[in-house]
Amino acid sequence: MHGQTESVALLRDVEASVVPSGTSVTLQKGETAHIAQALGGTYTVIVNGNMFRIDGRNADALGKENATAPAGRAVKAATREELEVQVWTQLKTCYDPEIPVNIVDLGLIYDCHLTALTPDSYKAEIKMTLTAPGCGMGPSIKADVENKLLCLDGVAEAHADLVWDPPWSREMMSEAARLELGMM
Repeated sequence: MHGQTESVALLRDVEASVVPSGTSVTLQKGETAHIAQALGGTYTVIVNGNMFRIDGRNADALGKENATAPAGRAVKAATREELEVQVWTQLKTCYDPEIPVNIVDLGLIYDCHLTALTPDSYKAEIKMTLTAPGCGMGPSIKADVENKLLCLDGVAEAHADLVWDPPWSREMMSEAARLELGMM
């Protein structure tokens, strides 16, 4: 959906988060929403000139199919190394609602550590940041990370910590992300 918007009339009242403050609001049935981004199971819409994030479980309000199926649900990993690959793959399904690049390629994930809880279950501990410390979407993106990791067979617990040191900069983005955003 990057580069073009689709306009839809909301089919029902729907809960949304104001971007970038993260404030929860209810958008009203019949309002025109311009879908600016549909990535990672969430929708970024513009209504009356304001930007909002709508969770995939509310996709029906936009006339879309429910997008709550776990992204990239994989077969149970046979080894810790396989699970780590699945964790990184799952992290790449998380997006900042304002930027059409996943949080891994944006350079927002600083660390990922798996701790064994039992021989076949792990706790995933993530250290991540945001593009700006004042971003109100932080709790939403953090929850998205944790929820998506819990969808993996083998991850029994997931915890993401927001950290600010080192501060994020454009240099942390992958080359592909800079290219996507025209920053080369």
